Amino acid sequence: MASEPTAQDTSSPDPRRPAAKRRLHRWYGPLLAFLVTAAAFCTAWVARGSFPFGNTGRAINDQANQYVPFHRALWDLVHGQAAGDVLFTWRGGFGQQFLSDYFTYLGNPFSWLAVLVPREHVDLAVFAITPITMGTAAALMTVYLGKLQPGPWWQRGVLGATYGLCGWALSDASYIPMWLWGLVALPMLGIAVEWCLEGRRWPGVALLVALAWFGNFYTAMMATIAACVLLGIRLLTRDMTGPQRLRAVWRASTAAATGILLTLPLLLPSFLSSGAAQPTKAAAFDPVRIDVFLAGMLPATHLWGGRPRLYVASLGLILAGAFVFNTAIAKKTRLVWAAATLLVVASFQFPPTQYVWHGLAVPNGNPYREAFVFSGMVVVVAWLALANRPRPQHLALAAGLLLVATFVLRNTDDFGGSTWPAVLGGGAVSLLALVLLALGEKRRVLIPVAAVLMVGVVFAESTAAAANADTRRARERWAKPAATSNRSIGNHADAVRGVEGWPAYRTDSGTPQTSYNDALSLRAEGPQYYSSYLPEATYKALEPLGYGYKNDGRTFFGADNPVLDAIFSIGARVRPGDAKNSWTASKFPTPPLVTVRTGPFTSPAPADSVYARQENVLGAAVHQVPDVTRGGSATEQTYTARCVPGSEAFWYSPALNGTLRADGVKLPLEDRMSGVLPLGEVPASGRLDVTVNTRTKNADAGAHPIGCLNRAKLDAAVDRLTATGATKVTASGHGMEAALPEGAAGTAVCAMTAGPGWQCSAGSGPAAPPADFNGLVSLPLPAGTDKVSCSFTPKGLAPGLAAAALALLALISVTVTGHRRRRRTTPTP
Repeated sequence: MASEPTAQDTSSPDPRRPAAKRRLHRWYGPLLAFLVTAAAFCTAWVARGSFPFGNTGRAINDQANQYVPFHRALWDLVHGQAAGDVLFTWRGGFGQQFLSDYFTYLGNPFSWLAVLVPREHVDLAVFAITPITMGTAAALMTVYLGKLQPGPWWQRGVLGATYGLCGWALSDASYIPMWLWGLVALPMLGIAVEWCLEGRRWPGVALLVALAWFGNFYTAMMATIAACVLLGIRLLTRDMTGPQRLRAVWRASTAAATGILLTLPLLLPSFLSSGAAQPTKAAAFDPVRIDVFLAGMLPATHLWGGRPRLYVASLGLILAGAFVFNTAIAKKTRLVWAAATLLVVASFQFPPTQYVWHGLAVPNGNPYREAFVFSGMVVVVAWLALANRPRPQHLALAAGLLLVATFVLRNTDDFGGSTWPAVLGGGAVSLLALVLLALGEKRRVLIPVAAVLMVGVVFAESTAAAANADTRRARERWAKPAATSNRSIGNHADAVRGVEGWPAYRTDSGTPQTSYNDALSLRAEGPQYYSSYLPEATYKALEPLGYGYKNDGRTFFGADNPVLDAIFSIGARVRPGDAKNSWTASKFPTPPLVTVRTGPFTSPAPADSVYARQENVLGAAVHQVPDVTRGGSATEQTYTARCVPGSEAFWYSPALNGTLRADGVKLPLEDRMSGVLPLGEVPASGRLDVTVNTRTKNADAGAHPIGCLNRAKLDAAVDRLTATGATKVTASGHGMEAALPEGAAGTAVCAMTAGPGWQCSAGSGPAAPPADFNGLVSLPLPAGTDKVSCSFTPKGLAPGLAAAALALLALISVTVTGHRRRRRTTPTP
């Protein structure tokens, strides 16, 4: 029997109703889905006592380290308080591209909610993006289900909510605003597929594709692959002729290409930035065991680490199970949908197809980021089953299979939490509601009861699943919730603003850091930066100088070091005060952002030491690098050295992890994260004794971990660089200009890393890519040069704009042509 609307169908508004009421009626289902989804997620926050509904931190991992700081940067940009523009930011990493970061971290259209609140409440807006985006995805899925097959609005709304509250959304992406846009993109592209099959709205299809890709290209790519699967399914199951199928494929492919081309001004620079980024050591894909994989399909299950979260609420699973038994649906339709769903989920375990889902790249983190696609397909087959009135015995069989699967998988690693209550309690209530719905064909009074039970069980089960995911995830060290606003953070920001002086000098927000992007968050200009697009050139410039880093070099930290301050024109620093939650700021002389070097300089210090590398960039010998004597044991190492009394001692040991003690100083060592550390003033005896209790096997501090700074020599070098450097520096959104003193000659060195995208000119000369001076931007100065200027343009922006312009022209042409054709064919009254 063909899949047709049934007598139960009440989704189509009564044509006898006024037009306004008919239009309002269409919103009932999407509104229900949105409210159930957003309310369930927020109720889980309340149950957990999470901020802003309690004192438990809300920000998880990159939410605190990236997303909140980047949204604060967006706030600054919109409100005219940013040091930079949409192409570039001077805050963090000593100046970095911003366009790719915007596209990746701020593409979710709801991110713009952050600019509507006071800056101190941006973090609350970031948290609100999650339930709003999930609710929007649920609402759009409700619309898509109605396009596949009509049916009662409230039933579609309930199943739309099961999609918005799927395991991927609750356990994987609930704290990642940009990924959540993929949850929206899937039903949105499903609607676009239906328009292609109907042979209409080509411009609308292109715009929906563009909207999906503008939000987040990574999950949009997965949703686009899923849309291709949906198109194939519909071409096989829909009653169409061969030419109609070809036209549908042509419309879909051309509209998709046009939509993606519209995003090319963001997509192409991001692709090229990714290629120039510091590489990571992502491991090869290793599928989880089959029992763990299947356990991820059980409702309310949160497995540890990078494991698949494939579930939807019990109501959706029971209906999806009943789909294959429902003889009211054509056998071909059941076979194609079931086979496609199984093939999609199987592709998650097969490395070649898994790489396709992830854009032919090895996932860095959870390897099952496309899990929402399977959940979406489960909800679709659940709706097709429900819309065709499944029999109670088939529903009971599906519920029994769910119970058996849960029993079989009960001993799987990390199984637990809310799974049994969801299967037993949620499954029983879901089955009861569906049976009452079936009986309601003859006893209409049972339908409202079934509706309340269906809405209630999805709400309660999903709330429990969200709270369980939060609880279990918080036990993992990487996911410990962090504060993003409190008195200390506010005072820290005030201290930074109190000494800001950009572009005359940079301000370093200091340590301890609240986030890896404190420079963005606190409006400083230090080295602190965390981005997937941090260039390899920046890593190669900063790592040799003694800056700490992690994430394979995509996250850099500050260093309280006077030589580095002089190299990068840092003239103010913030440090913790003596009182609780207090911060103090200090200003000190520093060279300008642009200095002039008159000749080559080679440090007399040991060439393999960090202190020699610092001196080569500074252009002056300011350190004493003594020989050290090592003793102790493998776990308690001792180092002894002698320096000039009164000089300032520093330590650098990127291979060691543990604790350092020296003359009353106790410092944590976190291998490469620590960077250069101050040990204090060298005592009158000139002897330095350092003890390191290390947890690092077969490693030591190297030949030259200690350097002693002669402050008088450094002051002389700073004075010389200031006297011969720029007399005035002005900075624009993505460029800078420096006026030079009369008679300047040699090489101009700019205190920013030589990443791709810079063009510089001396005087009125032509712009050209700059030279590399130990990783910094530099350019030779012809005689008589009185200024230098540099401008940053992301690679790929120009061709991306050209391609988008052509796509926009095609979109406008098709729209205008279609409008004229409709006018010609519309009969005159």
